[in-house]
Amino acid sequence: MAARSVTLGIDLGTTSVKAALVEAARGDPSGFVVLASCARPTRAETAAQSAAAGPQGQEQDVRRIVQALHECLAALPRQQLCKVCGIGVSGQMHGVMFWKTGQGCEWTKAGAAPVFEPRAVSHLVTWQDGRCGSEFLASLPRPESHLSVATGFGCATIFWLLKNSPEFLKSYDAAGTIHDYVVAMLCGLTRPLMSDQNAASWGYFNTRSQSWNLEILRDAGFPVHLLPDVTEPGNVAGRTSQTWFEIPKGTQVGVALGDLQASVYSCMAQRTDAVLNISTSVQLVASMPSGFQPVQTPDPAAPVAYFPYFDRTYLAVAASLNGGNVLAMFVHMLVQWMADLGLEVEESTVYSRMIQAAAQQKDTCLNITPTVLGERHLPDQLASVTSISSSDLSLGHVTRALCRGIVQNLHSMLPFQQLQEWGVERVIGSGGALSRNQVLKQEGTESSLGAGSLLGVLCPVLLLHLNLG
Repeated sequence: MAARSVTLGIDLGTTSVKAALVEAARGDPSGFVVLASCARPTRAETAAQSAAAGPQGQEQDVRRIVQALHECLAALPRQQLCKVCGIGVSGQMHGVMFWKTGQGCEWTKAGAAPVFEPRAVSHLVTWQDGRCGSEFLASLPRPESHLSVATGFGCATIFWLLKNSPEFLKSYDAAGTIHDYVVAMLCGLTRPLMSDQNAASWGYFNTRSQSWNLEILRDAGFPVHLLPDVTEPGNVAGRTSQTWFEIPKGTQVGVALGDLQASVYSCMAQRTDAVLNISTSVQLVASMPSGFQPVQTPDPAAPVAYFPYFDRTYLAVAASLNGGNVLAMFVHMLVQWMADLGLEVEESTVYSRMIQAAAQQKDTCLNITPTVLGERHLPDQLASVTSISSSDLSLGHVTRALCRGIVQNLHSMLPFQQLQEWGVERVIGSGGALSRNQVLKQEGTESSLGAGSLLGVLCPVLLLHLNLG
């Protein structure tokens, strides 16, 4: 163990890939020490492969994601990579990509390092995809699951492709999330393997029986041969079939986890904790007691869903589609306006200046409902701005109102009073958008606490500690 106690953790996110090498802390079996870490933007957005998807299609180039992954590994210390004894992978849930079995990648060398290059693969249709409108979703069979189906969910996307691009599906015989694909390629799996966390995020998966709704799907003509095998999170998916950079062949690889569950696991120290994660999207999450079983009737209008966690337990999740991505849209809009006026400015400059302006603007009467992307329980809802006055038109006012709106929108989905009724005593904040945005931190604290107080920064992962007592 002393010779090879290093674990590689990988997260394949919507906008970036992250990798970290960790080692068990001496004298504390539950603790760990970060030896090295790296993050790279994916810049993987690309046009939809099916023209019928229109502007609502949201797809990413798998090759760019894998390239960003390899850039991360190349930046990690070689002397530590050779000690890796296990690999854990998480990534963006709900999305789906396709590949040909046995042709999904080719192992080559990037310099002296062995790497895999995607070959017979499709784009990744992400969780942000909006091609499945309300009318189309209403035409789908009712799932035998406590979770309803929304646009951007893997099975909904496959149903859409079956109707609108049936020839496209005939080109592939395997499917999974982007992180399932990476695990399958690393291990040389003949069939993709998926955790129940990711299976539930696709829809048409019964978490009680741990099985797909095969009869319902077959009756609807769904290509069930594309559905991955399912196992419990924490199980080993296989071993690396090749040396990968300096990571030895035969290294254990865990089945891919959902990024939601992975982020909660890294933060939630006690069952009385809740986690507020603000990244590209936003989630407010609480742990349900052991033995809890959600009602097996999907309610598409419910703002809170129950997703499988570990050891057959569940998380109560208010998941908003509108988070850091809305701030990014705002920045892009400002940059585009200035370009239209003949001025050039970097998006990073605009972002830092607008956060600085909002930090100085402590309050505003401006009200922004930031649901540009709708919500899964309200797919047709749009954003709005109200209470506009001549005194509230500065950049500081608008940015403050936008950050407040993101937090208040989530609060409307899962009020903190409900968390208190569930026994939650504190909310721990995490996520890239939250860590970089002091205004979001302020709004998150003030929205949740009332008379409470910000207790302080716990560590780079646990960004806020909000006392609900």
